[in-house]
Amino acid sequence: MSFGAGSGISRGRRPADDDPCPCGSGSTFGGCCGPVLDGVPADSPQALMRSRYTAFALGDTEHVQRTWHPTTAPEALDLDEALRWERLEVLSASTDAAGRRGTVEFRAHWHDGSTGQRGVLHEVSRFRLAAGRWFYVDGLVD
Repeated sequence: MSFGAGSGISRGRRPADDDPCPCGSGSTFGGCCGPVLDGVPADSPQALMRSRYTAFALGDTEHVQRTWHPTTAPEALDLDEALRWERLEVLSASTDAAGRRGTVEFRAHWHDGSTGQRGVLHEVSRFRLAAGRWFYVDGLVD
């Protein structure tokens, strides 16, 4: 399943810095995912995961590709135009003792506008720190 746009978010339209962040953190876009989408390194696996959710919701495939570890990244990314992401729940986040690997468990609630189907993507994502930046490696989908 590919990610699509968030509920109430127009794909290709960037939220204003003072708008609520699409990742549901409770912070503003400019104080949360906005800077990471602009290229500022995420300070944790959870921050990177939230920015990737926001990028999928907004249709920012460049950010998704840029933050995917090169050893596991697909050559191309195809977003499902009918899929709308409604809510993100981060269930847990951790980093190893060395601070170089991390995991984030989350649930992303979605709605398929073409079929009316609703569902939840449950994943435990793995991240790796390389050259001072966090990268998404892969995930186990439940």
